[in-house]
Amino acid sequence: MTTTQKARHTLTIISDTEIEIQRTFNAPARLVFEAWTKPEYMARWYGCAAMTMVACEIDARTGGSYRWTLRMPDGSEHNFKGVYRELVPPSKMVCTEAYLLGDTWTNDLVNNVSMVEADEKTTVTNRVVYASQADRDGHLGSGMENGMAETFDRLDEFLQTLK
Repeated sequence: MTTTQKARHTLTIISDTEIEIQRTFNAPARLVFEAWTKPEYMARWYGCAAMTMVACEIDARTGGSYRWTLRMPDGSEHNFKGVYRELVPPSKMVCTEAYLLGDTWTNDLVNNVSMVEADEKTTVTNRVVYASQADRDGHLGSGMENGMAETFDRLDEFLQTLK
C-alpha cells in the first residue's frame, strides 16, 4: 500500500484496481452531501479554478444519473457521466463515473463515498474501484490528484458560504 499526503488530503493505493482518497471539510455532513448532489451547488465548486461548468444535470436518487461538462479557457471541454447506485443522505454515495476521451467513454470506475461527521466537520472517504490496473494507472497519471486537490479546496471555500 502506498499513501501520499498532500495539502489537506491523503491518497492511498489500496490494490492494483483501487485507491482511497480522504479529506476533512469544515462543514456538517448534510451540507457536504448537498454540495455533491445539488446541481446548483455542484456548478459553483466542481473542477479546477480555470474551468467553468457549462452543463450540470443531476438526478440524485438511487438509479438516477448525472452528467456534467467543464470548459477550459481555450474552449476544450471535459465531459463526465455516471449512475447513482446508492444514495444514503448525508452519509453515503456510490456512483459510477466515466470520462469522455476523444469520441469514446472510458470504462466506468466506481466511487464509494462515505461522509462521517464529528464536531461540525465531515471526513469524506472515497474508495475508487477501477475496471483494471491500466485504468487506475491512467487516472493517476492524468494529473487527477492535483486537480482533485484544487477542486476540494474550492469545495471547502464553497461550503463556508452555506454556513
